[in-house]
Amino acid sequence: MNYLDAAAEPAGIPFAHIDAFTAAPFAGNPAAVCILLEAHDDAWLQAVAREMNLSETAFIQATNGELRLRWFTPTTEVPLCGHATLASAHMLFERGVFRSDETITFKTQSGDLRATKAESWITIDLPVLPVTPATPPFDLAAALGGPVANIVVNANNVWLVELANEAQVRALTPDFAAMRGVHGVIVTSRSATTGYDFVSRYFAPGVGIDEDPVTGSAHCSLAPYWAAKLGKTTLTGYQASARGGVVRVRLADERVFLSGQAVTVLMGLMGNQSE
Repeated sequence: MNYLDAAAEPAGIPFAHIDAFTAAPFAGNPAAVCILLEAHDDAWLQAVAREMNLSETAFIQATNGELRLRWFTPTTEVPLCGHATLASAHMLFERGVFRSDETITFKTQSGDLRATKAESWITIDLPVLPVTPATPPFDLAAALGGPVANIVVNANNVWLVELANEAQVRALTPDFAAMRGVHGVIVTSRSATTGYDFVSRYFAPGVGIDEDPVTGSAHCSLAPYWAAKLGKTTLTGYQASARGGVVRVRLADERVFLSGQAVTVLMGLMGNQSE
């Protein structure tokens, strides 16, 4: 039986607008999730993502008894997206495609990603993206508008920049035009707010997203970075965008377990237009 039979609708393609890494609507990071009942080419997937006009649109399709998951921004496909993976798992649990005591395994460009549910929290299992010291190809400090404490980069060419304190992270007004040529920039500091170990923000003008509200994949680098600095493997981060969101992280065996909540804001059916 097709994994997605429980989600199938004869009138069109099921989709949802889901806010991830939040317990309340209109916060966290919104993602669109589409359940595909047949194959569509990449141009069609990109057109749908452009139409949804959210930071990420996720496409789930059952192929040969496995669930394939892909992620598109309005302008390009990306190799890893945490918040849209969380949103995809939320949709499958909410629609009853999987029970809350089952594990979902997604086949992706970044390998097998697993999702489990405990009460209102969903945990997704992502690869660690360690960082190494490097010199950016442009004046990153100037683009961010001030001095920085440390600059490192991960294997996906995403830069991680530590600032002196949380106030500086929250007050940033970057020069996005100066960052158009890079995949992404994570800005972070130790948190001064009770209940959080670190704060962050994420800028990705190079893929059409000036600021991403809450970025799961960024925490694949933030987790090992702050674990090394703070001497612990279980931490809680707050992404200090205008919408804001909470991400719990746990490091184990070169994996990062990200936990967050999610809320469905809108559900519907998209017409099954031809390519």
